[in-house]
Amino acid sequence: MSVSTPKLLPSSGKKSIHDVCHPLSCEEAALTTPSPELQNTSSIGDKDLSLPNGTPVDTSSPASSSSLLNRLQLDDDLDGETRDLFVTVDDPKKHVSTMETYITYRVTTKTTRTEFDLPEYSVRRRYQDFDWLRNKLEDTQPTHIIPPLPAKFVVKGVVDRFSEEFVETRRKALDKFLKRIADHPVLSFNDNFNVFLSAKDLNSYKKQGMALLSKMGESVKYVTGGYKLRSRPLEFAAMGDYLDMFTQKLGTIDRIAQRIIKEQAEYLVELREYGPVYSSWASAEEELQEPLEGVSSCVANCSTALEELTEDMSEEFLPVFREYVLYIESMKNVLKKRDQVQAEYEAKLEAVAFRKEERNSAPTDVEKCQDRVECFNADLKADWDRWQNNKRQDFRLLLTGMADKNIQYYEKCLAAWESIIPLLQDKPDGKGEMPS
Repeated sequence: MSVSTPKLLPSSGKKSIHDVCHPLSCEEAALTTPSPELQNTSSIGDKDLSLPNGTPVDTSSPASSSSLLNRLQLDDDLDGETRDLFVTVDDPKKHVSTMETYITYRVTTKTTRTEFDLPEYSVRRRYQDFDWLRNKLEDTQPTHIIPPLPAKFVVKGVVDRFSEEFVETRRKALDKFLKRIADHPVLSFNDNFNVFLSAKDLNSYKKQGMALLSKMGESVKYVTGGYKLRSRPLEFAAMGDYLDMFTQKLGTIDRIAQRIIKEQAEYLVELREYGPVYSSWASAEEELQEPLEGVSSCVANCSTALEELTEDMSEEFLPVFREYVLYIESMKNVLKKRDQVQAEYEAKLEAVAFRKEERNSAPTDVEKCQDRVECFNADLKADWDRWQNNKRQDFRLLLTGMADKNIQYYEKCLAAWESIIPLLQDKPDGKGEMPS
């Protein structure tokens, strides 16, 4: 397995930011290989590359979301054949002290990357450590979409945050959070992620306070105040419209699913009261005793099947939808930052137009701002494509699992009711004849 060892943390892919060709740079586009989404016919130098059998080779930059490597990882899921960093979150433990009670999780890392001193690490982290990591990633990688964390606060008296069910749900969410970062071609090389995975004492790093923001982060933070963006480019406006629509759909599904779970819970209570009635009735009906007890047993089996279905919906189905609701908020924040950088660029262009006498010194500043806009656009589009691929995979698995669980539920209920049919049928009398 080849191990990539980038010396500079890039903004997109594994090149220095100065070497990355951004798709909005029209002047450079003619000299470099365009992304397949922008141009179907591309070449490197004077030759078209192809395999011995004549199959064309995708020659897009590794920074592109449509590169062969990313497509193999995202679409085909080669079970780690192209990966060199594996992270898991497991073994939650409760800690009780005089000051507080909290849960820690074991974070295990296996890697062949040379950025790490050892091939394997095992550290314990609590929720606030994961929160620290995400904040650091937002500060240092403002052009990228940072995966969401599960909500930190819960309503006391409604959800027990130390219950086995809640802790397991949070563990799964934290595990997915780290896996998404580990699979990202840029975020996985972030120094703070390295520290989070390998440092025994993370508090010493956290006490250093807020590190200086990256140059890109500063440009995002200190944009021209009071300037309103004229309009988003069509592709980014379409992203915003899609996120609004997706938010509405997920919100509707979540509300209806919550009602279904509530109604299933109420139905489950009724079933648990319903079955024993037949059992008590059977004791007073000698001739009907066997079929009545069969109905009681059937209802009990249906109750168990419904309880399993409801648990699956609460623990497997809803968390995925809620993660994507949080993901949307993260994506909207990055879109907003992109708009701020573009607004700054437009303001500088306008200022140059009004101050022609400063034209000799101004273009350099304008060009730097243009570079930041193009960098933001390229990183955001690459992350958008990656997110769409992940979303398709996640929802295929989710919906397939949901269909399978419902099929199992109805099969169990069907089998339970079919089992009592022989008990309800008339039996022959002692002479071998059916009663008239």
